[in-house]
Amino acid sequence: MFRKMMTTAAATLFMTGAAFAGGQAKDIVDTAVGAGDFNTLVAAVQAAGLVDTLKGEGPFTVFAPTDAAFAALPEGTVEELLKPENKDQLISILTYHVVPGKVMSTDLSDDMSAATVQGGTIMIDLDKGVMVNDASVVTADIEAGNGVIHVIDKVILPK
Repeated sequence: MFRKMMTTAAATLFMTGAAFAGGQAKDIVDTAVGAGDFNTLVAAVQAAGLVDTLKGEGPFTVFAPTDAAFAALPEGTVEELLKPENKDQLISILTYHVVPGKVMSTDLSDDMSAATVQGGTIMIDLDKGVMVNDASVVTADIEAGNGVIHVIDKVILPK
């Protein structure tokens, strides 16, 4: 039993390491596309014209809402935001999820604030797990070649 558990643990570590090493070479956009749970985010980034920016040198820290996070928005919200006439609002929301620089989970402290690319400020709370405003970080420190992604369970909105 112990041997099987250790073999499974070693295989998991090997696979994680291989995926991690492969992810290092990909930029934030390609990493998000490859993850498969960010289809709405990727579509929004494309509609906002931010693909080239997020494929740029960076580094960037992206608090990335999952497809489920976007689905939890009121019905019709995503469709409205993706319309060309709402591009400025979409850009504002998306860039509110991005912090300049590479901020790993070990760099976070309770009740810290961080300036976003949008110009607003997000708050980090560590009292009940890692929270970004009112969203929970469900997976942290997904490294990309030009930054890091932290997966969140909610779309955060600027004031």
